[in-house]
Amino acid sequence: MQSANMLLRKVVRSSVLPFAAQHRMQKDLFPLSRTLSLSHCLKQDKSCEPSEKLDLDEWKKVMKSGMQEEVSEKVSEPEELSSLAAARETLEMWRLAGRAVPDHITEEQLKTFMECPSKSAKKKYLKYLHLKELHKKNDKRKMDEKRERRLQAQDQASKTGETKKNSLVCLWSSTMDKAYNWRAAQSMIFGQPLVFDMSYEKEMSVREVTNTVSQIVLSESCNRKSVDPFHIHFCNFKDGSLYHREFVKQYREAWGKLLITVTDQCYTEIFPKDKLIYLTADSPKVMKTFDHDKIYIVGSMVDKSIKTGVSLARAKRLGLETAALPLEKYLLWTTGAKNLTLDQMMHILLTLKDTADWKKALEFVPKRKYCGFVDKPVKELKKTLDLINTLKHGKGREEVQKQFAKSYPKKYKLK
Repeated sequence: MQSANMLLRKVVRSSVLPFAAQHRMQKDLFPLSRTLSLSHCLKQDKSCEPSEKLDLDEWKKVMKSGMQEEVSEKVSEPEELSSLAAARETLEMWRLAGRAVPDHITEEQLKTFMECPSKSAKKKYLKYLHLKELHKKNDKRKMDEKRERRLQAQDQASKTGETKKNSLVCLWSSTMDKAYNWRAAQSMIFGQPLVFDMSYEKEMSVREVTNTVSQIVLSESCNRKSVDPFHIHFCNFKDGSLYHREFVKQYREAWGKLLITVTDQCYTEIFPKDKLIYLTADSPKVMKTFDHDKIYIVGSMVDKSIKTGVSLARAKRLGLETAALPLEKYLLWTTGAKNLTLDQMMHILLTLKDTADWKKALEFVPKRKYCGFVDKPVKELKKTLDLINTLKHGKGREEVQKQFAKSYPKKYKLK
């Protein structure tokens, strides 16, 4: 028994005490070392109580506390990295479960995924990234096929002697690009300003912001190719915002070379308020003519849910005049909301600026939303809509058909 006591003392001195000294636990372990030694009553009296035996439970608790401190010191990774790793593991689990998950995802997209408020929002965002990745793959495949066809056509042209035509086309396109850039440069000095309000980032999702930027890119291209382009202003534009990141993705190196004005100031700080007109579909005032002395503002917002009154409320807060396009005055509207894309608005404003003809300008409205132009006054249009409604409900169908046939041409007859 003495040999057993000596052995336990050696174990405690060689393993436990150095560990306790390293982790500053000497005060707790020295009383424990006394309990580990066998009492002399084991030699003489076998009826000793179980509490006088080895107190291994206390020894285990002290060892576990020391190990936990050691682990806590070793785990010094930031919480952000651990949360990103957990998000990546979640994505892998969803991918194995067969859900729509992108193959490659950046840290920025992963942070956006983590910031989604609910599980359904996370699923929708991942599905959006997955579809976007598929579109990129399809576009790359189409570009490769187009490149192969072009190379084949060049080989055939080199054999037949048609390379001169291709060189003339390239020369023509480069010359036209220089002409477009020269017009855009002139518009920055002499052109009529057109403002894009970039303060709606919080009102949209990531997908809607991407669609907004795509439409603005089309609008800028259309404006640059116009005979008399606008001087485009991006107001309330913040560096590092989601708008900024999407524009850099779209334009790449050309972003810093655009012939437009980009500022973080509000348009009320740059232009006088009496010259500003906010174009919004919710405005009670209808735009009659295009004013070349006014500065029109277009809200840079694309919303799938069609949030009404957002741009109108902003214009009222700033005390600005508002206007809406006279769609019902010139178009026989049938279905759909009276909201247009940003590139369609640009086409309409450019046509009004050049021709002042509403019929030509409103040709850029999608034809699925109207069935023709209105040649009669608005009161006549209301009568027409009332006749259509009565025909749908079947009230006095024959009499209404006779009145309708007398008043309106054959192309508006109902079947």
